[in-house]
Amino acid sequence: MQEQKIKQDTEINIGANIRKIRKAYGIGQTQLALKLQLLGIDMTRETLVKIERGIQHIQASQLRGIRDVLQTTYDELLK
Repeated sequence: MQEQKIKQDTEINIGANIRKIRKAYGIGQTQLALKLQLLGIDMTRETLVKIERGIQHIQASQLRGIRDVLQTTYDELLK
C-alpha cells in the first residue's frame, strides 16, 4: 500500500512550521534527518530541505516522525 502524502497549501505551510520549530530547538536539518533515519523513517537532508521550502509533499510517516523527534503536536505543525 502506498503511503499517504500530505500536500502543503498557502494557508497551512507545514514546511515553514517544521523549520520554525526545528530552529527553536536548535536542531540542524542534518541532525533531524539522522534522528528520523534512526526511527526507520526515510528522510535525507535534501528531502527535508524540499519539504521545508514547500516544494515536496510530506509523507504521513515523515510528519509523525518529525512530530515525535521535535516533541511537538500536529496542531503546531499544521497551523
